[in-house]
Amino acid sequence: MKTGELAWAWCKVTAKHKTGLDGQPLADGLARQLEREIIDGLIKPGEELDERRLAERFGVSRTPIREALRRLDVERLVELRPRRSAIVRSLTAQNLAQMFEVLSGLEAFAAECAARRMNQQQIEQLQHIHLETGAVVKAGDRDGFDRLNFLFHQEIYQGAGNPYLHEQLEGLRTKLAPYRRWLLRRLDRMRQSHNEHAAILAAIETGDGARAAAEMRRHICDPDRLVDFMIMEQTRG
Repeated sequence: MKTGELAWAWCKVTAKHKTGLDGQPLADGLARQLEREIIDGLIKPGEELDERRLAERFGVSRTPIREALRRLDVERLVELRPRRSAIVRSLTAQNLAQMFEVLSGLEAFAAECAARRMNQQQIEQLQHIHLETGAVVKAGDRDGFDRLNFLFHQEIYQGAGNPYLHEQLEGLRTKLAPYRRWLLRRLDRMRQSHNEHAAILAAIETGDGARAAAEMRRHICDPDRLVDFMIMEQTRG
């Protein structure tokens, strides 16, 4: 059984044991599974999400599929279209630049807070993640890098000690995840990104919030460079 199928099987089992009068847990499981596939790049930006095909694939009626797609529309991962299949949202280069600009500011603030608030145990966990990342970079393991890159930033969000900030970052990173993965792989930034993580970690270790924020801003790609890169790719394309 493939990873995606295994995850969905678990969603169905969980939903069976958490039944609600309106069947909402099933829609939750479907929404989260589709979200994960979008984030992982298994479902691409611009790809259609046909209710009937999804219902057949997951072995459910179209009602929970419709509700799951509504939720993803609210989260702006999916676009619902009248009398047509929903599609995974595609962002323009300008949209992407604007979102990365916001992400850069939020991530920098999170790094600054983390440098001031992280305890020794949290710092050691961040060090451990960074050490593991070095091994996957050396091995050229892109999937492993994606996973550890996610954990590195998650640890900083936790260490920032601000649940509201964490929530905002989670939402924005979810929307940007397919593009971040694509850009990282196209620009082959694994080694560079790992070096940037080292600079962020060093600032956090010394409790230097201003430096941690500056290093994090440098780490998040310059929005103007992203726009130029995407326009170049579209022109070639």
